[in-house]
Amino acid sequence: MVAALPFAALLLLVVSSWSPLQRLDRAVSATLHGYAVDHPAFTTGMRLVTDTGSSLAWIVVLVPVFGWLVYRRRPRLAAFVAVTALGSAGLNNVIKLLVGRARPRFDDPVATAIGKSFPSGHTQATVVGYGIVLLVFFPVIPRAVRPRVVPLAAAMVALVGFSRIALGVHYLSDVIGALLIGVAWLLAMTAAFAAWPRGPGEPPLEASAGPGPDNDGRPG
Repeated sequence: MVAALPFAALLLLVVSSWSPLQRLDRAVSATLHGYAVDHPAFTTGMRLVTDTGSSLAWIVVLVPVFGWLVYRRRPRLAAFVAVTALGSAGLNNVIKLLVGRARPRFDDPVATAIGKSFPSGHTQATVVGYGIVLLVFFPVIPRAVRPRVVPLAAAMVALVGFSRIALGVHYLSDVIGALLIGVAWLLAMTAAFAAWPRGPGEPPLEASAGPGPDNDGRPG
């Protein structure tokens, strides 16, 4: 609810075309677009960053995770990965269809994208994708490394979101909306699958500890 309620409020502001939000969105987009046009190296870097949040990139990452969990006979965790990832993509498309917000337009675009604008699909996929990977594998990450993993994932999410605005294919509110709905969906799915009855020896699925391996730190 902490993430879903702010998203609902932002959604209403976007749908109602609230003037202060529109002005902010346009100002941020115009500023970053101008910088991207004048700095080709920056634009190239943003394209590389944004590619890490594409659907193809997350298919490459999550399909092997799903296959590994199936191989290790962890159907609950495998279902968690599949339902959370596919459900997030479907939810994003439904919201885009219902809102119908057009993407930013420039006379000299540095990038193009198809479909509607709100919320950002790349940003939402990155939030959910990193969340899934962290929840599944956090228990086997060495304790000395754990404090660095979450900030690194958060930084990548922020970079992908920033790249979508810098490339002129999304507004600031598109990215914020994707962050909120992505977190809300991830936590909702974590709670839902935590209630799934566990088989003998199967690890718990808890947002605080991760749904990953057994408690002794060995992969499930």
